[in-house]
Amino acid sequence: MSEVLIKNNEKQQTDELLVQIADYVLHGKIESHEAFETARYVLLDTLGCGILALRYPECTKLLGPIVPGTVVPNGCRIPGTSFILDPVQGAFNIGCMIRWLDYNDTWLAAEWGHPSDNLGGILAAADYVSRRNISQGKKPLNMSDVLKAMIQAHEIQGVLALENSLNRVGLDHVLFVKVASTAVVTKLFGGGREEIINALSNAWLDNSSLRTYRHAPNTGSRKSWAAGDATSRAVRLALMSLTGEMGYPTALSAPNWGFEDVLFKGQKLKLARSLGSYVMENVLFKISYPAEFHAQTAVECAIELHPEVKDRLDEIEEIIITTHESAIRIIDKTGPLHNPADRDHCLQYITAVGLIYGDLTADHYEDEIAQDPRIDALREKMTVIENKQYSRDYLDPEKRSIANAVQIRFQNGSETRQIVREYPIGHRFRRQEAIPKLLEKYTKNLETRFPKKQIDRILDISLDQDRLAATPVHEFVDLFVI
Repeated sequence: MSEVLIKNNEKQQTDELLVQIADYVLHGKIESHEAFETARYVLLDTLGCGILALRYPECTKLLGPIVPGTVVPNGCRIPGTSFILDPVQGAFNIGCMIRWLDYNDTWLAAEWGHPSDNLGGILAAADYVSRRNISQGKKPLNMSDVLKAMIQAHEIQGVLALENSLNRVGLDHVLFVKVASTAVVTKLFGGGREEIINALSNAWLDNSSLRTYRHAPNTGSRKSWAAGDATSRAVRLALMSLTGEMGYPTALSAPNWGFEDVLFKGQKLKLARSLGSYVMENVLFKISYPAEFHAQTAVECAIELHPEVKDRLDEIEEIIITTHESAIRIIDKTGPLHNPADRDHCLQYITAVGLIYGDLTADHYEDEIAQDPRIDALREKMTVIENKQYSRDYLDPEKRSIANAVQIRFQNGSETRQIVREYPIGHRFRRQEAIPKLLEKYTKNLETRFPKKQIDRILDISLDQDRLAATPVHEFVDLFVI
């Protein structure tokens, strides 16, 4: 470090990336009907997955107030529960629920992630602001405000992910959740340009958690609450900025001490395209299977092969999985799998379950089914190879495929056909096929928690785009309260 850098304390121009994000949140116009319609589907699917997660004690043990019995005037409600919480803890609760089963939307690029994670902060903040406003005789926020914030958070996280790879430097993608949530939540709270920039700078200065908990040999349940942690931190930073807490203009670019030098190997963070509604329009839905998205097409292939192999499992000589580079880097895993979080991020486990059972649900990751000796027996017979074209098409902005192929060779020398899937059912190219199944999934998830009359009230508003948009946030959230 040079002495000049130590002594140079002149005020610097604010990092352009911070300015671009703030100006987009404040002034960006979202005119795409497709984006708003897709945002509604994301909202329903995300909430439904959160409701389903309430069946799992490992999730529910983390929910509720930090201090039992805490009372929060005008606090936000947590769907599927009776909790009333401050918006920071509320964001953690909602974020934890919606990510627990890894069963809703996904974005794949140089960095991957789940833009719907931002809903934890967005819904908690919007619900709190609405209830506070009503108590003060002011107008509440409407669900149209939530949908717009979702589109913008998706866009910020997703466009950052296009060319800025956090995983290449060992950092977790939830940093982009924190950044996106911070920007839109600060606006929901009433913050202006200065407050948004200040809050954003602090979000970057926080750094990010490491990816340790997503990979062998340490894969664990933190990957299910990490996004809740990130979006709740965003709410906290937003609230701090509204008190006048300062920001740091060159949080990204400061020599030696900024994010780019310290944590990004000197690379400059950049936006690969102008911010609009591209990400929401192209987001991927997990329609049928709660599995890490790089394996979605693999399980589709496996389930198609199930009728041919279910009675010949002992005769299998080799299972060849042909995939793309990102899948190999993230979920190609051998050896013991120690918990559900380990299993739902293992390409081989997911494929084996599809071949054996002809289905894949969250229950297939639990210990009872994981003890089935046939699963590990098939895993031992699997060979995973990369198809370079699959890897290129994965990064092609016109395709964004997530290709996998599965073929089985038997001990007698015969083999099945190779089943190839380039695009999973939740891909934009298969959106028309997916939406009816998404709504069916939403309804089934609601049925795990609510009585029929309550479900009917929820669906009555959820399935009507215009009516949902015009509904005050607190009234919508109240539909999900137990």
